[in-house]
Amino acid sequence: MFRQIDSTLHFTVGNRTTRSEPVGQRATHRKFAWRAHISGKRTQDADPRRGGNTTLLQSCLPSPVPVLLEFPIYICCSLAASPPNYLDDTGSVLVAVFLLAAMSATTSQKQGVLASEEGNDDDLQQQVSRASLLFGRKVLGVVDSTPTTDEARMRLKMDLYLIPLVSLIYLLAFIDRSNIGNAAIAGLLKDLNMHGFDLSISLSIFFISYIVFEIPANLLCKRIGPAWFLSSAILGFGVLTICTGLVRSFSALCGVRFVLGIFEAGIMPALVYYLSRWYTHSELTFRVSLFIISAALAGAFGGLLASAILSIPHLGSLYSWRLIFLIEGMCRRIILIAVLTLKTAPWLSAEEKVLAKARLDAERYTTDDSVAEFRWSKVRLGICNPVVLTTTTIFLLNSITVYGVSFFLPTIVKTIFPEKSVRMQQLLTVPPYFVGAIACALTSFWSWKAQQRGVFMIFCAPLTVVGYIIFLATSNQHLRYGATFLPFLGIFTYGALTNSHVAANVASDTARTAAIAVNVMGCNIGGLVSAWAYVPSDSPNYRIGNGLNLAAQASMIVIATGLYYWIKYDNKRRDDRQANQPEDLDVQDMDTLDWKHPRFRWRK
Repeated sequence: MFRQIDSTLHFTVGNRTTRSEPVGQRATHRKFAWRAHISGKRTQDADPRRGGNTTLLQSCLPSPVPVLLEFPIYICCSLAASPPNYLDDTGSVLVAVFLLAAMSATTSQKQGVLASEEGNDDDLQQQVSRASLLFGRKVLGVVDSTPTTDEARMRLKMDLYLIPLVSLIYLLAFIDRSNIGNAAIAGLLKDLNMHGFDLSISLSIFFISYIVFEIPANLLCKRIGPAWFLSSAILGFGVLTICTGLVRSFSALCGVRFVLGIFEAGIMPALVYYLSRWYTHSELTFRVSLFIISAALAGAFGGLLASAILSIPHLGSLYSWRLIFLIEGMCRRIILIAVLTLKTAPWLSAEEKVLAKARLDAERYTTDDSVAEFRWSKVRLGICNPVVLTTTTIFLLNSITVYGVSFFLPTIVKTIFPEKSVRMQQLLTVPPYFVGAIACALTSFWSWKAQQRGVFMIFCAPLTVVGYIIFLATSNQHLRYGATFLPFLGIFTYGALTNSHVAANVASDTARTAAIAVNVMGCNIGGLVSAWAYVPSDSPNYRIGNGLNLAAQASMIVIATGLYYWIKYDNKRRDDRQANQPEDLDVQDMDTLDWKHPRFRWRK
């Protein structure tokens, strides 16, 4: 039941009454703040532990089913690897078939669950969604959140439970794609008889499948839910990391890297989409940065782990760089064990779950955005969004630098300090990553407090430009090593800034899914370019690769500045035209038109 009393909205859910009221409004910018107070006893309908429907939460939580499929696939890997030949091309294909079958089985089971729950909408979710619509969409624009004590406590609980999990997932995924750089200087090139451009080819193979499957993977994530999708993907890239340590030829390496790209294609967009269903737009940048930091830590941890693993003489018939892939692949079981404990959201009370749902619905433009209907027209609007495309271009250019550093920093350090041992060269790659992690956290925190992303996208790139200028201008090894720290002060921050920026500048949930996928696809196009930026003929100074990174970062400054001022201009133009538009908002029009709706406003 709903009743409107003055400016305060009261709505009842079972035996519980929820009261939500606007506490402030700025007419100029169309902003409002709101509070949600929840009181009363839990009811059977509201308590998921008693059979209630928690579609929003359950669709986000990981699934234990892929763990059951893990062991037959590991057996398959063992059979495919016939020592001492390890893994031939036939074995690679066999492993790929089993992995795809596992993901298909997981998808089928999830679809069965969805079919069995069809039509079983809980009154709690419907009424909260309608209530959020009434008080949250009276004025369209940016929500200026004024958190209550209850909301702050709920957000802290989400931070403590969700962020470590997604950070661990991304940490291990990033190690999987970049550990080939550590293996390259530990004997991989020699053992597989790789010469010339072979390393660049193996890196490119990964990004080809990564780019092609980026958007389909994220649409699949929305269809079956982040939990099931992430569980299957984690299983896949864990097994394939082990397979990389078993390969015996260059062609087998390329085959495994191609399939690895398929399973890692949706990881980052799925994690961003996952968090966007928990956090508001202003909160999202800092939370995304917390798991993006794990990319920086992956470089540091990967170097430390590789150095430690190389001290092991052998493990059975495996040795040297093969142990790097084997041990790191086995670590993926940690995540699969962890997700078994997250079948529900036990850290949130029933009242906090209602608040989590209501505050997201109040912020968004369209009806019940968390379960919005899928339509291809929304996908098109998410992809063809001018802010999304421009932000993707910025992320693409930045990714040329990020992946160039991730793949080739060990090689660059080797050219700076050729007299040092391999283990010491691995250790020298660690400090810049720690600097990058700290810088990413601080910058994203300031962005959250300032509720600005555009300004930070402008001012993070100049430090990288200075670093590459120093690296290119001097031959002093200590200055050149010091110059490698400067790019890390800004490059990792763009992952959080750009992904939260595109998520904030679309209206529907489907468009958001497509926009995030396009942004990450641009990131991996940059990775494909970076694979060919550092070629052997350009060593030891690598002027082509470093010059390309310098040009990319300089271009980012220009594009980010142009985007910032265009958003201000277009919002002002929309404000000027709004007087000629009807005052009554048709929510369905907003759901259909997305950013083309005259009352839509870009977020900076």
